Amino acid sequence: MKPRIYVTRTLPQAGLDLLAAEYDVEVNPHDRVATREELLAGIKGKDALLSLLTETIDAEVMDTEPRLKVIANYAVGFNNIDVAAATERGILVTNTPGVLTETTADLAFALLMACARRVVEADGFMRAGKYEGWAPMLFLGRDVHGKTLGLVGFGRIGQAMAQRGLGFNMKILYNDAIRAPEELEKAYNAEYRELPDLLRESDFVSLHVPLMESTHHLISDAQLELMKTTAILINTSRGPVVDEKALVRALEKGVISGAGLDVFEREPEFEPGLERLANVVMVPHIASASVETRTKMATMAAENACAAIRGEMPPNIVNPEVWDRRRK
Repeated sequence: MKPRIYVTRTLPQAGLDLLAAEYDVEVNPHDRVATREELLAGIKGKDALLSLLTETIDAEVMDTEPRLKVIANYAVGFNNIDVAAATERGILVTNTPGVLTETTADLAFALLMACARRVVEADGFMRAGKYEGWAPMLFLGRDVHGKTLGLVGFGRIGQAMAQRGLGFNMKILYNDAIRAPEELEKAYNAEYRELPDLLRESDFVSLHVPLMESTHHLISDAQLELMKTTAILINTSRGPVVDEKALVRALEKGVISGAGLDVFEREPEFEPGLERLANVVMVPHIASASVETRTKMATMAAENACAAIRGEMPPNIVNPEVWDRRRK
Protein backbone atom coordinates (compact mmCIF):
# COMPACT_ATOMS: atom_id res chain seq x y z
CA MET A 1 0.00 0.00 0.00
CA LYS A 2 1.36 3.41 -0.99
CA PRO A 3 1.91 6.13 1.58
CA ARG A 4 -0.63 8.94 1.40
CA ILE A 5 -0.15 12.65 0.80
CA TYR A 6 -2.55 15.59 0.98
CA VAL A 7 -1.96 18.45 -1.46
CA THR A 8 -3.72 21.62 -0.38
CA ARG A 9 -4.38 22.97 -3.88
CA THR A 10 -4.08 21.92 -7.51
CA LEU A 11 -0.51 22.23 -8.80
CA PRO A 12 1.05 21.98 -12.26
CA GLN A 13 0.53 18.42 -13.46
CA ALA A 14 4.22 17.53 -13.63
CA GLY A 15 4.46 17.77 -9.86
CA LEU A 16 1.31 15.74 -9.27
CA ASP A 17 2.58 13.05 -11.65
CA LEU A 18 5.80 12.71 -9.65
CA LEU A 19 3.81 12.35 -6.44
CA ALA A 20 1.47 9.78 -7.97
CA ALA A 21 4.41 7.49 -8.73
CA GLU A 22 5.09 7.06 -5.00
CA TYR A 23 2.02 8.29 -3.14
CA ASP A 24 -1.70 7.85 -3.00
CA VAL A 25 -2.44 11.52 -3.73
CA GLU A 26 -5.43 13.49 -2.46
CA VAL A 27 -5.74 17.05 -3.76
CA ASN A 28 -8.04 19.68 -2.33
CA PRO A 29 -10.73 19.82 -5.06
CA HIS A 30 -11.41 23.53 -4.59
CA ASP A 31 -9.26 25.99 -6.52
CA ARG A 32 -8.98 28.33 -3.56
CA VAL A 33 -7.20 28.49 -0.23
CA ALA A 34 -8.20 25.49 1.88
CA THR A 35 -10.29 26.36 4.91
CA ARG A 36 -8.98 25.39 8.31
CA GLU A 37 -11.58 22.62 8.51
CA GLU A 38 -10.63 21.28 5.08
CA LEU A 39 -6.95 21.31 6.01
CA LEU A 40 -7.50 19.43 9.26
CA ALA A 41 -9.78 16.90 7.58
CA GLY A 42 -7.45 16.46 4.60
CA ILE A 43 -4.36 15.66 6.63
CA LYS A 44 -5.99 12.82 8.58
CA GLY A 45 -4.51 9.46 7.64
CA LYS A 46 -1.72 11.04 5.59
CA ASP A 47 2.01 10.43 5.75
CA ALA A 48 2.90 13.72 4.07
CA LEU A 49 1.55 17.20 3.41
CA LEU A 50 2.30 19.43 0.44
CA SER A 51 1.30 22.92 1.55
CA LEU A 52 1.18 26.42 0.14
CA LEU A 53 2.29 29.64 1.80
CA THR A 54 -1.39 30.56 2.13
CA GLU A 55 -1.95 27.89 4.79
CA THR A 56 -0.93 28.12 8.41
CA ILE A 57 0.70 24.84 9.36
CA ASP A 58 0.94 24.89 13.15
CA ALA A 59 1.04 22.39 16.01
CA GLU A 60 -2.69 21.74 15.78
CA VAL A 61 -2.36 20.65 12.16
CA MET A 62 0.64 18.46 12.92
CA ASP A 63 -1.05 16.81 15.90
CA THR A 64 -4.09 15.96 13.78
CA GLU A 65 -2.07 13.15 12.17
CA PRO A 66 0.72 11.58 14.30
CA ARG A 67 2.09 9.60 11.33
CA LEU A 68 2.98 12.79 9.41
CA LYS A 69 6.60 12.58 8.28
CA VAL A 70 7.16 15.54 5.99
CA ILE A 71 5.70 18.95 5.15
CA ALA A 72 6.78 20.00 1.66
CA ASN A 73 6.12 23.72 1.22
CA TYR A 74 5.43 24.96 -2.31
CA ALA A 75 7.35 28.21 -1.73
CA VAL A 76 10.79 29.53 -0.89
CA GLY A 77 9.54 31.19 2.28
CA PHE A 78 8.23 29.02 5.10
CA ASN A 79 6.96 31.56 7.62
CA ASN A 80 3.55 29.87 7.27
CA ILE A 81 4.96 26.77 9.01
CA ASP A 82 5.81 26.47 12.69
CA VAL A 83 9.20 24.91 12.01
CA ALA A 84 10.03 24.63 15.72
CA ALA A 85 6.86 22.60 16.32
CA ALA A 86 7.66 20.38 13.34
CA THR A 87 11.21 19.84 14.57
CA GLU A 88 9.96 18.95 18.05
CA ARG A 89 7.68 16.32 16.50
CA GLY A 90 10.35 14.91 14.18
CA ILE A 91 8.64 16.16 11.01
CA LEU A 92 10.82 17.19 8.08
CA VAL A 93 10.07 20.60 6.52
CA THR A 94 11.19 21.46 2.98
CA ASN A 95 10.90 24.41 0.62
CA THR A 96 11.65 25.34 -3.00
CA PRO A 97 14.64 27.73 -3.02
CA GLY A 98 16.52 29.08 -6.00
CA VAL A 99 14.04 28.05 -8.66
CA LEU A 100 12.08 31.29 -8.65
CA THR A 101 14.96 33.76 -8.29
CA GLU A 102 15.08 35.05 -11.85
CA THR A 103 11.32 35.04 -12.34
CA THR A 104 10.74 37.03 -9.15
CA ALA A 105 13.40 39.55 -10.14
CA ASP A 106 11.71 39.88 -13.55
CA LEU A 107 8.44 40.81 -11.87
CA ALA A 108 10.10 43.20 -9.40
CA PHE A 109 11.79 45.03 -12.25
CA ALA A 110 8.54 45.03 -14.24
CA LEU A 111 6.82 46.75 -11.29
CA LEU A 112 9.69 49.23 -11.10
CA MET A 113 9.33 50.06 -14.78
CA ALA A 114 5.54 50.21 -14.66
CA CYS A 115 5.61 52.65 -11.75
CA ALA A 116 8.37 54.83 -13.16
CA ARG A 117 6.76 55.15 -16.59
CA ARG A 118 3.12 55.17 -15.38
CA VAL A 119 2.26 52.23 -17.63
CA VAL A 120 -0.92 51.17 -15.81
CA GLU A 121 -2.30 54.72 -15.67
CA ALA A 122 -1.61 55.22 -19.35
CA ASP A 123 -3.21 51.89 -20.26
CA GLY A 124 -6.39 52.84 -18.38
CA PHE A 125 -6.39 56.22 -20.12
CA MET A 126 -6.28 54.54 -23.52
CA ARG A 127 -8.98 52.01 -22.66
CA ALA A 128 -11.25 54.81 -21.46
CA GLY A 129 -11.03 56.46 -24.88
CA LYS A 130 -9.41 59.62 -23.52
CA TYR A 131 -6.41 59.77 -25.86
CA GLU A 132 -6.68 62.76 -28.21
CA GLY A 133 -3.14 62.85 -29.54
CA TRP A 134 0.46 63.31 -28.51
CA ALA A 135 1.09 66.02 -25.93
CA PRO A 136 4.36 67.22 -24.35
CA MET A 137 3.13 66.83 -20.78
CA LEU A 138 1.08 63.65 -21.15
CA PHE A 139 1.94 61.00 -18.51
CA LEU A 140 5.40 62.25 -17.72
CA GLY A 141 7.16 59.59 -15.68
CA ARG A 142 10.67 59.04 -14.34
CA ASP A 143 13.73 57.68 -16.10
CA VAL A 144 15.08 54.36 -14.85
CA HIS A 145 18.44 54.31 -16.61
CA GLY A 146 21.24 55.95 -14.72
CA LYS A 147 19.32 56.16 -11.45
CA THR A 148 20.14 54.63 -8.05
CA LEU A 149 18.64 51.27 -7.13
CA GLY A 150 18.60 50.43 -3.42
CA LEU A 151 18.24 46.75 -2.59
CA VAL A 152 17.10 45.83 0.91
CA GLY A 153 18.26 42.22 1.11
CA PHE A 154 21.12 40.99 -1.06
CA GLY A 155 20.44 37.29 -1.37
CA ARG A 156 19.70 35.47 -4.61
CA ILE A 157 16.81 37.69 -5.68
CA GLY A 158 18.49 40.90 -4.57
CA GLN A 159 21.54 39.98 -6.64
CA ALA A 160 19.35 39.14 -9.64
CA MET A 161 17.80 42.61 -9.32
CA ALA A 162 21.28 44.13 -9.19
CA GLN A 163 22.10 42.36 -12.45
CA ARG A 164 19.05 43.89 -14.09
CA GLY A 165 19.90 47.30 -12.68
CA LEU A 166 23.37 47.10 -14.19
CA GLY A 167 21.75 46.59 -17.57
CA PHE A 168 20.11 50.00 -17.12
CA ASN A 169 23.38 51.60 -16.00
CA MET A 170 22.00 52.08 -12.50
CA LYS A 171 24.05 52.71 -9.39
CA ILE A 172 23.55 49.73 -7.06
CA LEU A 173 23.29 50.14 -3.30
CA TYR A 174 22.42 47.33 -0.92
CA ASN A 175 21.71 46.61 2.71
CA ASP A 176 21.74 43.19 4.32
CA ALA A 177 22.08 41.73 7.80
CA ILE A 178 25.47 40.39 6.72
CA ARG A 179 27.68 42.41 4.42
CA ALA A 180 28.50 40.60 1.18
CA PRO A 181 32.07 39.47 0.43
CA GLU A 182 34.16 42.04 -1.43
CA GLU A 183 34.25 39.90 -4.59
CA LEU A 184 30.44 39.78 -4.68
CA GLU A 185 30.21 43.55 -4.27
CA LYS A 186 32.64 43.96 -7.15
CA ALA A 187 30.72 41.51 -9.35
CA TYR A 188 27.60 43.67 -9.11
CA ASN A 189 29.38 47.01 -8.65
CA ALA A 190 27.30 47.22 -5.46
CA GLU A 191 27.97 49.51 -2.51
CA TYR A 192 26.91 48.66 1.04
CA ARG A 193 24.83 51.18 2.95
CA GLU A 194 23.18 51.22 6.35
CA LEU A 195 19.43 51.17 5.81
CA PRO A 196 18.77 54.86 6.57
CA ASP A 197 21.47 55.94 4.13
CA LEU A 198 20.21 53.57 1.45
CA LEU A 199 16.70 54.99 1.79
CA ARG A 200 17.98 58.57 1.55
CA GLU A 201 20.11 57.96 -1.54
CA SER A 202 17.96 55.63 -3.66
CA ASP A 203 15.58 56.53 -6.46
CA PHE A 204 14.10 53.04 -6.34
CA VAL A 205 13.99 50.86 -3.22
CA SER A 206 13.28 47.16 -3.78
CA LEU A 207 12.66 44.81 -0.85
CA HIS A 208 14.08 41.27 -0.87
CA VAL A 209 14.17 40.16 2.77
CA PRO A 210 12.52 37.18 4.46
CA LEU A 211 9.70 37.81 6.91
CA MET A 212 10.87 37.45 10.50
CA GLU A 213 10.50 39.39 13.70
CA SER A 214 13.32 41.77 12.75
CA THR A 215 11.82 42.56 9.32
CA HIS A 216 8.18 42.97 10.34
CA HIS A 217 7.27 46.57 9.44
CA LEU A 218 10.87 47.17 8.42
CA ILE A 219 9.46 49.97 6.28
CA SER A 220 7.10 52.24 8.22
CA ASP A 221 6.56 55.98 8.72
CA ALA A 222 10.10 56.81 9.83
CA GLN A 223 11.72 54.93 6.96
CA LEU A 224 9.37 56.35 4.33
CA GLU A 225 10.14 59.86 5.58
CA LEU A 226 13.81 59.24 4.83
CA MET A 227 13.14 58.48 1.16
CA LYS A 228 13.24 60.98 -1.67
CA THR A 229 9.88 62.51 -2.61
CA THR A 230 10.59 61.18 -6.12
CA ALA A 231 11.40 57.64 -4.90
CA ILE A 232 9.45 54.48 -5.70
CA LEU A 233 9.13 51.50 -3.35
CA ILE A 234 8.88 47.94 -4.72
CA ASN A 235 7.84 44.98 -2.56
CA THR A 236 7.95 41.40 -3.85
CA SER A 237 9.16 39.90 -0.55
CA ARG A 238 6.43 39.51 2.08
CA GLY A 239 3.56 41.89 2.78
CA PRO A 240 4.18 42.53 6.49
CA VAL A 241 7.68 43.82 5.75
CA VAL A 242 5.86 47.06 4.90
CA ASP A 243 3.49 48.86 7.25
CA GLU A 244 0.67 49.28 4.74
CA LYS A 245 -1.15 51.96 6.72
CA ALA A 246 2.04 54.02 6.78
CA LEU A 247 2.54 53.42 3.06
CA VAL A 248 -0.93 54.71 2.21
CA ARG A 249 -0.30 57.82 4.28
CA ALA A 250 3.04 58.40 2.55
CA LEU A 251 1.58 57.96 -0.92
CA GLU A 252 -1.39 60.20 -0.22
CA LYS A 253 0.82 62.99 1.15
CA GLY A 254 3.49 62.74 -1.54
CA VAL A 255 6.17 61.59 0.91
CA ILE A 256 7.27 59.20 -1.86
CA SER A 257 6.32 59.12 -5.51
CA GLY A 258 4.90 55.63 -5.92
CA ALA A 259 4.87 51.95 -5.05
CA GLY A 260 4.75 48.62 -6.86
CA LEU A 261 3.31 45.83 -4.74
CA ASP A 262 3.09 42.10 -5.33
CA VAL A 263 2.48 41.17 -1.68
CA PHE A 264 0.24 42.58 1.03
CA GLU A 265 0.11 42.64 4.79
CA ARG A 266 -3.17 40.74 5.18
CA GLU A 267 -3.53 38.82 1.93
CA PRO A 268 -5.81 38.55 0.09
CA GLU A 269 -6.96 41.87 1.59
CA PHE A 270 -5.02 45.07 1.12
CA GLU A 271 -5.07 48.35 3.00
CA PRO A 272 -8.12 50.46 2.04
CA GLY A 273 -7.04 53.43 0.02
CA LEU A 274 -4.40 51.69 -2.06
CA GLU A 275 -6.93 51.01 -4.80
CA ARG A 276 -7.70 54.73 -5.15
CA LEU A 277 -4.10 55.78 -5.65
CA ALA A 278 -2.96 56.25 -9.22
CA ASN A 279 0.69 56.09 -8.11
CA VAL A 280 0.37 52.46 -7.00
CA VAL A 281 0.69 49.36 -9.17
CA MET A 282 -0.73 46.25 -7.47
CA VAL A 283 -0.61 42.65 -8.66
CA PRO A 284 -1.94 39.54 -6.84
CA HIS A 285 1.22 37.82 -5.56
CA ILE A 286 2.39 36.66 -8.99
CA ALA A 287 6.17 37.12 -8.72
CA SER A 288 6.83 33.44 -9.43
CA ALA A 289 3.86 33.03 -11.77
CA SER A 290 5.42 31.85 -14.99
CA VAL A 291 4.54 28.47 -16.45
CA GLU A 292 8.18 27.41 -16.31
CA THR A 293 8.84 28.47 -12.73
CA ARG A 294 5.60 27.29 -11.16
CA THR A 295 6.15 23.90 -12.83
CA LYS A 296 9.70 23.73 -11.45
CA MET A 297 8.38 24.62 -8.00
CA ALA A 298 5.82 21.80 -8.21
CA THR A 299 8.41 19.20 -9.25
CA MET A 300 10.84 20.40 -6.57
CA ALA A 301 8.22 20.18 -3.83
CA ALA A 302 7.23 16.73 -5.08
CA GLU A 303 10.84 15.55 -5.17
CA ASN A 304 11.30 16.75 -1.58
CA ALA A 305 8.22 14.82 -0.45
CA CYS A 306 9.19 11.69 -2.36
CA ALA A 307 12.74 11.66 -1.02
CA ALA A 308 11.49 11.96 2.55
CA ILE A 309 9.06 9.10 2.22
CA ARG A 310 11.78 6.89 0.67
CA GLY A 311 13.96 7.51 3.71
CA GLU A 312 16.34 9.81 1.84
CA MET A 313 17.41 13.28 2.87
CA PRO A 314 15.22 15.76 0.93
CA PRO A 315 17.21 18.04 -1.38
CA ASN A 316 15.82 21.22 0.22
CA ILE A 317 15.44 20.63 3.92
CA VAL A 318 14.68 23.50 6.31
CA ASN A 319 15.26 21.63 9.60
CA PRO A 320 18.19 19.24 8.99
CA GLU A 321 18.40 18.47 12.71
CA VAL A 322 15.34 16.24 12.26
CA TRP A 323 17.19 14.28 9.60
CA ASP A 324 20.23 14.03 11.85
CA ARG A 325 18.08 12.60 14.65
CA ARG A 326 16.57 10.05 12.30
CA ARG A 327 20.01 8.92 11.21
CA LYS A 328 21.15 8.17 14.76
